[in-house]
Amino acid sequence: DKAPLSKSLLLVPSAISILLTLLFQHYQKFFAYNLQAIKEDFQIWRLVCGRIICLDLKDTFCSSLLIYNFRIFERRYGSRKFSSFLLGAWMLSALFDLLLVEIAEYVFGITINSLPSGFLGPVFALFVPFYSSIPRVQVTQVLGHFSITNKTLVYILGLQLLTSGSYIWILALSGLVSGICYNSSILKVNRILCVPSWVAKIFSWTLEPIFSSAEPTNEVRVGMGATVDIQRQQRMELLDRQIMMSQVAQMRRQRQQQGGMINWNRLFPPLRHRHNANYQDHRPSEQDTPPPTEVSEEQVARLMEMGFSRGDALEALRASNNDLNVATNFLLQH
Repeated sequence: DKAPLSKSLLLVPSAISILLTLLFQHYQKFFAYNLQAIKEDFQIWRLVCGRIICLDLKDTFCSSLLIYNFRIFERRYGSRKFSSFLLGAWMLSALFDLLLVEIAEYVFGITINSLPSGFLGPVFALFVPFYSSIPRVQVTQVLGHFSITNKTLVYILGLQLLTSGSYIWILALSGLVSGICYNSSILKVNRILCVPSWVAKIFSWTLEPIFSSAEPTNEVRVGMGATVDIQRQQRMELLDRQIMMSQVAQMRRQRQQQGGMINWNRLFPPLRHRHNANYQDHRPSEQDTPPPTEVSEEQVARLMEMGFSRGDALEALRASNNDLNVATNFLLQH
């Protein structure tokens, strides 16, 4: 929902990659990222064709999963700003690809005639805003020392994609550098390499109705998924939630033993039931209410991105003194 561009990048390149691998193998040569043909024969069109479609199904699978996880940025920024980031990262990474190949040949004497094809540069570039703007929430620990967070699986997928080819590290490095340049507004790149408003309107009129999805409803609670994979995924999500609940309960017991437990119910009632009539009858007087705490809008946006409402995010951050982890744990419990 609210991510038509991500859905198109997930479906169209994957379908073309499968067709080229299974049925139209003789057309794969037109989508090869051949640097020698670009530099010597001036086949500039290979910069476009060779950097969109993956010819390796393993790269297609990993990049599709990463795009699915990175759809959060399209929901946060909007389709136009998200497409501008992808366009800027795609163009900058093409430049850095050629530059890094020349550096590798000059410094290490490595001659690289071709690179892995596909939409890999922008995918690696998305790791920059993912690292800097998505909050890290601990889920569990392995062997008591290694933390498993909500971002661990995405990093594992990136590592798998990084090790799938011999020269894919060049694409990864160029993508990360281009993501840093675009995300940090170096040389005002984000203002130069952006999608014009009239182009965004044309695509919103033509392609968005095709790839848009209806907003999911929460009125009817569905049972377990129809397939074994969906059931396994839902069980894992339920297990992750139970682990998070147990960690919050353990944290509360530790604070109670130390005499510093936060009485959440005294500060405000459970957020999901704050409109209950019983609460209205027992609402504390205005004299007992502490002055509101200044809340960071960035942290509010992060909590809203997790699916919480703005009112819940504001109250949780005020009660936890702007501690994002404590506010997240409380919202997950309630």
